[in-house]
Amino acid sequence: MELTGSQIVIECLKEQGVDTVFGYPGGAILNIYDELYRHQDEIRHVLTSHEQGAAHAADGYARSTGRVGVCMATSGPGATNLVTGIATAYMDSVPIVAITCNVGISLLGKDSFQEIDIAGITMPITKYSFIVKDVKDLAPTLRRAFDIARSGRPGPVLVDIVKSATSDRTEYEKVVPKLIARETDKIDEETVEDAIKIIRNARKPMILVGGGAVIADAEKELYDFVKRVDAPVADTLMGKGAFNGDDEYYTGMLGMHGTKTSNLSVAECDVLIVIGSRFSDRVAGDTKNFAKNAKIIQIDIDEAEINKNVQIDLSIIGDVKSVLDILNSRLEQLYHKDWMDKVLARKDALPLTYNHDVLTGPYVVEKLYELTQGDAIIATEVGQHQMWAAQFYKYKKPRTLITSGGLGTMGYGLGAAIGAKIGNPDKTVVNIAGDGCFRMNMNEIATATRNKTPIIEIIFNNQVLGMVRQWQTLFYGQRYSQTVLDDNVDYVKLSEAMGAKAFRITKKEEVEPVLKEALESDIPVVIECVIQSDDKVFPMVAPGKQLEDVFDESDLESL
Repeated sequence: MELTGSQIVIECLKEQGVDTVFGYPGGAILNIYDELYRHQDEIRHVLTSHEQGAAHAADGYARSTGRVGVCMATSGPGATNLVTGIATAYMDSVPIVAITCNVGISLLGKDSFQEIDIAGITMPITKYSFIVKDVKDLAPTLRRAFDIARSGRPGPVLVDIVKSATSDRTEYEKVVPKLIARETDKIDEETVEDAIKIIRNARKPMILVGGGAVIADAEKELYDFVKRVDAPVADTLMGKGAFNGDDEYYTGMLGMHGTKTSNLSVAECDVLIVIGSRFSDRVAGDTKNFAKNAKIIQIDIDEAEINKNVQIDLSIIGDVKSVLDILNSRLEQLYHKDWMDKVLARKDALPLTYNHDVLTGPYVVEKLYELTQGDAIIATEVGQHQMWAAQFYKYKKPRTLITSGGLGTMGYGLGAAIGAKIGNPDKTVVNIAGDGCFRMNMNEIATATRNKTPIIEIIFNNQVLGMVRQWQTLFYGQRYSQTVLDDNVDYVKLSEAMGAKAFRITKKEEVEPVLKEALESDIPVVIECVIQSDDKVFPMVAPGKQLEDVFDESDLESL
C-alpha cells in the first residue's frame, strides 16, 4: 500500500513493538507528530520539558526494560538538545533510536532556518547516524537503525529525516523484525580451554562484573559461575545488580569509591576474571599496576576493549551469557576455602561507614533500601549522591540501578527515572540527586506531574557541588572555586509549583515517615534532605593511584 513518509515512520515503530516515544515537537517534524496524533491509542507520546529530558527518558526506559528506547526532536536546536543524552547512552552501551527531522530537501545545505547537520554532529557518539533524503529509503533505514541499536554491543542510533521525505509517498509493506542472535562466532575454542586451565590453577581467584553482564541478561549464568569457581565478586558501577549485592560472595564496588575489601582483594588475587567491563579509569586507577599479581581473563563482546586500558593475559570475545554458559558446562566444582575465608573476614573488618549522629546521604539511602526491601529501581544523577546510592543500596537484580557511568551526566537521572517508571509502571522508581544536579533538568518534574508519573525525587541539598568540593578539599588546598551554591532557592516551593508533593527533611527522625508517605503516594514526590556541606564519599582512591592505596576518613585522621 502507498503511504506518506510520516505514516511509514509510525508503521515501522509499530513493527518494532514500540509502545512509547519521548519527545518535543517543532516545525520540521510536524508531519510525524500529526501522524502520532492519529495513532495515540497505539503509541504513547510523552512530552518532556526539554529535548535533553526526552533523550534521558528514552535511555532510562531502555536500561530498565532491555528494550530499545525512542526519542524524537525537530531540526536545529531541537536536534542538538538531544546530543548530551545520545552521548550518555553511547558511553554506557544503551540501545536508543533518536529520530530527528531536518529541513526539506530543497533547503538542505543552504543554512536554512533551524538547519543543522545533526548526523555529522552525532557520528562520533552513535553506533550509526543516518540521514534519509528519499522516502523510499525510510522504512529500510528505520529497520536497520533498530537492528544496529540492539545487536552486539548495544548503543544509540540517529535517524535524521528531511521534512520532504515525511510528506512524500511510496509503497510500504510490513516486515516482521528478525530476532537478534547472540554473538558467538568469535568465541574461540582454544582460548576457552586456556581460560579453564588458568581458572583451575588459581589459588586466589576474583571475579569483576561490569555492565556487559547486565546487558547480556546473564544473571543466572553469572551466579552459577561464581559458585562453581568459588570466588569473591566485585562489580563496577554499571555492573550493579548482575550479581546479587546481598550475597555473601559479594564484596562491593571496585575502584575510586569502591570498598576496601574489593580494592585490596583485587590487588592481592592471582587470577582476575573480568566479565563485561572495559577497565575505565574510575575502576582501574593506575592501569599499569592494576591487579599486578594476577593473570587477567577478560570476557567481552567488543574486541576493541581488549588491551585498550589494561594489558590482560587472555580474552574471550563473545556474548557474555553464552561464554559463561560454556564455561559452566566444562568447569567442575572448585574450592578456595582459605581465600574465601580471608576475603570474607576482610569484608567483616572493613565495612562501609558514615556518621550516624546527623542526617546524611548514606543514612537516607539505607533507610530507603530497608523500606523498599531492595525492590525499587534507583536512578541517580552524578556526584556524591550517586556513589552513596551505589554503596548503600543493595542491588539484587539487574536493571535496577539507572545511572550515567561513562559520561557522568549531571541532569541525567530525573528524565531517566521518568522513562524507567513508564517502562515499569508496577515498580517503585526513585531518583537520587544532589542540589547541583537537580538544577540542571528540574523542569522535568513538570513532565512527571503532567503525565501522572509517580516517581520519587530525593535531593541531597548541601548547598555545594559536593563531589567537586571534595576534590577541592583533598587535592586543591580547600580553594572552593565556584562550587558554593549559597543562594535561597526553595526546592519545596519549586516542586509544588510544578504540581508535585514536596517535603523538606532536616533531621534523621523525619526520614522514615516522609519516605513511607512518598512510597504510598500516587503522584510525584520531591524530598529535599538538608545535609552538611563537607560530607564526603569514602573510601576513595586518589586519581591515578593504585587500588591498594584506598583510604577513608579514619586513615586521614591518623596522618
